[in-house]
Amino acid sequence: MVVLNRIYTRTGDDGTTSLVGGERVGKDDPRICAYGTVDELNATLGMARDQNVRYGHDDLARARLETLLYGIQQKLFDLGSSLATRLESRFAGQPVVVADDVTALEQAIDELNAELPPLRSFVLPGGGPVASTLHLARTVCRRAEREALHLSRLEPVSPDDLMYLNRLSDLLFVASRWIARRNGEPEPLWQR
Repeated sequence: MVVLNRIYTRTGDDGTTSLVGGERVGKDDPRICAYGTVDELNATLGMARDQNVRYGHDDLARARLETLLYGIQQKLFDLGSSLATRLESRFAGQPVVVADDVTALEQAIDELNAELPPLRSFVLPGGGPVASTLHLARTVCRRAEREALHLSRLEPVSPDDLMYLNRLSDLLFVASRWIARRNGEPEPLWQR
């Protein structure tokens, strides 16, 4: 259970913050940058969910996307927990990303992609408010993946964390195409 009685603690005024386990590190530490970008991704997915509620035209698609994105937001908290903890400091029952979570993303990609025509060109970010926000989330996800990869070159990171981010960016791309199509929005393509 998480209880937050106080929002400010003043302990970070010196430019440091705590990892899970209590170790203090700089707020610009690669580990903080990695899970901070995952937090930014989660906020961007919150925007996508809000756009979906406001601008979704297809009620079934809106409900399906809402369920998918809500589940991903929950899982991103687990990913943040994992990245905020050195592998040797993990504790029993700690919420983390596991291989089954990556498999679930792959299944969602396959299901959504089965409803789409094959690509004949690169897709430009766009396709209506919902799809556009998912494209933004995809780019934030790619940055989170780069930050986590950078961290993994400095110290051990769970391979599941890296695979999850890689697969999630793919899912966000497919979901942006899928929701644009379901909402009757044009899919902007790159013209050579």
